[in-house]
Amino acid sequence: MKHLILAVACAVSLAACSDPEAERQAQQAAEAAAQAQKEAKADDVAKQYDTAVAAKDWERARMHGGSLLDIYKGTAAAARIEPGFADVKAQSDQARNLRRMQGLWQYNQIPVGTKGTQRSASIYGKERVDVDGSGPKPVQLVFRDHPQWKQHAYLVLQAGDFRCPGGCRVQVSVDGGKPRAMAAWRPDTDEAIAMFITDHAALWKLARQAQAVSIEFPVKAGGTRTVVFETGGVDASQMPWK
Repeated sequence: MKHLILAVACAVSLAACSDPEAERQAQQAAEAAAQAQKEAKADDVAKQYDTAVAAKDWERARMHGGSLLDIYKGTAAAARIEPGFADVKAQSDQARNLRRMQGLWQYNQIPVGTKGTQRSASIYGKERVDVDGSGPKPVQLVFRDHPQWKQHAYLVLQAGDFRCPGGCRVQVSVDGGKPRAMAAWRPDTDEAIAMFITDHAALWKLARQAQAVSIEFPVKAGGTRTVVFETGGVDASQMPWK
């Protein structure tokens, strides 16, 4: 069988079987054809990459660019996109992180009889906090616009309580910067463990502009606790505040 295959191969290309130079040229031609086919496929992927970059669809651009540099390494298209691919990956990481932060927010619109609609935007802290020795629990920051109760911003605990008799202050910092004091107050009620921050408009503005807002607040168990809210993905259009 082996001899038969060799005979057929020689019959197809007799010159190649008897002439080393012709055999070398045939091999080169086959390699050139394969490379040309690879270049053509790479060009198709590069077009998709260019389209994604132009549209600033960084995650799709990263996918196509990675394919070029992996599967189609050694092609002209891969060589062309390689110098700028690090920036595309960085943009992709930022886009992915923004999408993650956008998913941290919850928005609600609830009709309030004939008075209008209550709007709210809320987010949980990055890390759970132990405020009373019972173990770490979520802390929530809520912005609310109510047709009757108007605009508010407040923190909500699931356990323990705030220490804010007759009013107090919280320390608010943006993206790790210098903290600023903001007035706060706790409602005289046991129905909810909440503490309102008086300058809600300023806090909302900080949340819209920052990647992260840190709030340090006093607790009944003693001392203060700090919680970080990754606010960078907020949809400002959800609240009718300037």
